[in-house]
Amino acid sequence: MDIFSNLLLGLSVAITPINLAFLFAGVMLGMIVGIIPGFGPAAGIAILLPITYGMNPTSAVIMLSAIYYGSMYGGTITSILLNTPGESSSVASTFDGYPLAQQGRAGPALVMQAVASFIGGTFGVILITLFTPLFSLVTRSFGPPEFFLLVMMGLLTLIAMIDGNWRYGVISALIGFALGTMGVDLETGQTRFTFGSAEMIGGIDFIPIAIGLFGLGELYYVFYQGMHLEGAGIVQYKKEKRFWPEWRDYVETKFTVVRGSILGFFIGVIPGAGATIASLMSYSLEKSLSKTPEKFGKGAMAGLVGPEAANNAASSGAMVPLLSLGLPGSAATAVLLAAFLMWGLTPGPLLMTEKPEFAWGLIASMYLGNMALLALNIFAIPLFVLMIKLPYRILAPAVILICTIGTYSVNGSMLETWLMFAAGLVGFFMKLYGYSPAALVLALVLGPLAEQSLRQTLTISRGSFGIFLERPASLWIMGVTVVIVVAGILLYRKRQ
Repeated sequence: MDIFSNLLLGLSVAITPINLAFLFAGVMLGMIVGIIPGFGPAAGIAILLPITYGMNPTSAVIMLSAIYYGSMYGGTITSILLNTPGESSSVASTFDGYPLAQQGRAGPALVMQAVASFIGGTFGVILITLFTPLFSLVTRSFGPPEFFLLVMMGLLTLIAMIDGNWRYGVISALIGFALGTMGVDLETGQTRFTFGSAEMIGGIDFIPIAIGLFGLGELYYVFYQGMHLEGAGIVQYKKEKRFWPEWRDYVETKFTVVRGSILGFFIGVIPGAGATIASLMSYSLEKSLSKTPEKFGKGAMAGLVGPEAANNAASSGAMVPLLSLGLPGSAATAVLLAAFLMWGLTPGPLLMTEKPEFAWGLIASMYLGNMALLALNIFAIPLFVLMIKLPYRILAPAVILICTIGTYSVNGSMLETWLMFAAGLVGFFMKLYGYSPAALVLALVLGPLAEQSLRQTLTISRGSFGIFLERPASLWIMGVTVVIVVAGILLYRKRQ
């Protein structure tokens, strides 16, 4: 089957009434998650993951994926109106989005960011359609050595790209690996680090850790910053001259959107880089290419449009390694990977051939999701402005209640519920002191897979690590990893 036939198959899956309903629910929830300051897609997916139990796997993943890319749209609304990014990938949008609102151009800024997000997201999905099958074909010959190296590449690049001390990222990943070893050793049948608890024999479930680290951890950090004490409401601006953008806004940014979309997608494909890096790089690129760089930071439309196209294209790009290699490149895609595994779906080279209805149904749903998000962003802005005004004294108890019920409902375990609260405290302190919850989560999800792949590799090679140097694919992966890590270190030094 060619790509167009596969896409038609996917559309036939995505447009069923039940899948459309969950798709629209996902984009709405994604917008809300993006709008709530301090939260992000990883937290939203982790908190809502338990409610998908009992659902059809395709419907569930369509909804969770819609939350992921929908949050990229929502985070910019608070960036423009409150100078407060909903999540990290919207930081660059505050630089010029908020000054535009202060000048009485909040309406045009919101419409332009919606259009740029739509173009970037749709461009990214088109490239997913073209590249994911090619990646799957290339990686079908991969064996245990290559899968082990891919896991290491994902973790090393994430550590290299995070802001702050890279040593903290290494420590975070090692903690995740340690948690992943708890339970029964599948080769020897021996229990490891269970502390005599029968409930720990199955290991630590991913869900309570993810919900605690991202859901409660982010909420505790919001309390620490005092955001719950701030008055609600939108800052008063100059009177709006007009809601819709002027024609010159489209003309001035026509190439900006293209550059941001291309840059964002390819940055998103790199495991560990993510939408935040893509949006900041796009902003720097547009400022360096502009004939009037002095306007940036004072209300330049290109300074808003470029990062918005980039972060939405990057969120699409991150789906390529997830679907074709089974390799999450960020915390949010790590939660999505856990969702795949929870339903017995293994992302990787064989997914496109063994589960074509699922894989192509997900890809096709992203086209529809981006169209729905464009309409929501433009015509439902007043509704989402009301969400911004929702005080934390109402929001915080609701989040804690959802986290608690969601965690307990998975296995009916009070131990996992207490683990979730403990993980929330750990997540708060990790965020406070610069450690990386994302690296911990990635290591926890991928640790057992890495251990299994490494053991299989050493069995094949009779204990020799030289096998990694004997296989061309392994050498390529190691070479790409070195390049990405060096690039991450150079970017970090430049930011410093």
